[in-house]
Amino acid sequence: MQNYNIMLAGFGGQGILFAGKVIAYSGLIDGRELSWLPSYGPEMRGGTANCSVCLADEPIGSPLVLAPDILIAMNLPSYERFIGDVVSGGTVIVDRTMVDVCPTRHDIQFSALPATQLAEDNGLKGLANIILVGRLLRMTGFSTLESLNIAVEKSVPASKPQMVEFNKQALTLGYEFLDPKECEL
Repeated sequence: MQNYNIMLAGFGGQGILFAGKVIAYSGLIDGRELSWLPSYGPEMRGGTANCSVCLADEPIGSPLVLAPDILIAMNLPSYERFIGDVVSGGTVIVDRTMVDVCPTRHDIQFSALPATQLAEDNGLKGLANIILVGRLLRMTGFSTLESLNIAVEKSVPASKPQMVEFNKQALTLGYEFLDPKECEL
């Protein structure tokens, strides 16, 4: 399988760390080497948040992702901060509800879907993060939908069992969503 250095970024409260945890857990289920490194400002909710996830078939030397081959950006400041770090040939996925831009780079795969709006329109408020993980699966095949569904089951706290099914719906929505308004490069 391919190795992945993934950067997820947004502001506190968007579920950046949870989305990274789901991705990392899917790697564990798939028998891969992995690292999950959260980072957030002292203000937490509303402040900056990002998460580095590495998936590999051999031991990982460092959990820091300085040159991501995948970027998921959930707000404009995060997109602007990390877009220049994405390696040539990398993949960038943004929540178009929050990041209304088309990239000027032509050396990356780019997807902009209205994840926050999709979540609200489908009764999945707060799950834009997982919709974007579903899109990541569609674009890269980094895992399987089955592994991600198991990862959701393992990651959702026992105190919120109703959220398991909602997260699974969000994964499927992101995986299956087709939008003719996406940026054309």
